[in-house]
Amino acid sequence: MFPVAGLLTLSSALALAEDLPAPIKALEAKGATIRGAFDAPGGLKGYAAEYQKQGMALYLTPDGKHVLAGNLFDEKGEDLSEAPLQKLVYEPMTQAMWSQMENSTWIPDGAKTAPRVIYLFSDANCPYCNLFWEQARPWVKAGKVQLRHIMVGVIREDSAAKAATLLSDANPEVALQKHEQAGKSSTLKAMATIPKDIQAKLDANMKLMDDMGLSATPSIFYKDVNGHVKQQQGAPRPDVLAKMMGPK
Repeated sequence: MFPVAGLLTLSSALALAEDLPAPIKALEAKGATIRGAFDAPGGLKGYAAEYQKQGMALYLTPDGKHVLAGNLFDEKGEDLSEAPLQKLVYEPMTQAMWSQMENSTWIPDGAKTAPRVIYLFSDANCPYCNLFWEQARPWVKAGKVQLRHIMVGVIREDSAAKAATLLSDANPEVALQKHEQAGKSSTLKAMATIPKDIQAKLDANMKLMDDMGLSATPSIFYKDVNGHVKQQQGAPRPDVLAKMMGPK
């Protein structure tokens, strides 16, 4: 459907205090979470929904009996669904993720006064985590970026036990640096018996990773110049790295 339209006008999510129309409620029953409503052209009413960690635009028809799901475009080919989904679904979702990562168990790498913070889900056996560690050195050493390693165990059977060794160290930051600096020559040992408190922290990190829909390391999160949370899967290309890190 490609109706002629101008810009969509966002309305407050508080507008959802009114009863939702039956077609929208039916999609809620199927697992969609309605995050807000917005004005739409052609007599349609827009709803921003979250479904399986993805944004979904819904458009209620003027008769109130039917709903269209998908992106809406104008006569110029402009996507009219992108802005409301970004504002009502993705920005709150990613900011909540950022807060959860802040409150997780992580090992700092770099100055706490660094103007940029980057989170990564990291496995002690992950070669691409080590590659990203190497890529980040100029910014970390210059005090421009602090990496925060959320340790998980996903690659090998001993990954969790190696993460436990790092987290249990008297100085986890130094232990991590020694391990990453050694690369393939690392002598990091897997902990024979993981203490309950450390296991609980690892379990919480793994649950967070799963809740965020992640399955591989490194899963990297940073904020762009506008403060929007962005994700990078795997070690980034040089051009992407520069955007993530900022000036050296």
